[in-house]
Amino acid sequence: MPVGTFIATDSSPCIDKVGKGCGACCVAPSITTPIPGMPDGKPSGVRCVQLDNNDLCKLFGKPERPKVCLDFDVDIDICFNNKEHAYTYLIELESLTG
Repeated sequence: MPVGTFIATDSSPCIDKVGKGCGACCVAPSITTPIPGMPDGKPSGVRCVQLDNNDLCKLFGKPERPKVCLDFDVDIDICFNNKEHAYTYLIELESLTG
């Protein structure tokens, strides 16, 4: 059961001590709506072209960021542990809902 939610910002757990993001929510789930650079969306397990080398979204805070990304509120159960946990958790959710 989720304990709460938080929004990914530069001060959230999505940024670790070395300034890198997680990116699991931009790789694990399938996205069926257009993303800048990916007009057909993306399948599960495919890295979004908008992730930079630090696993941070290049569109964060910009008006062209897709609604599906804006609507995703990170859940503590997904992200509190580490990148691998988040990815595995999201892949499992994808398999149950996809």
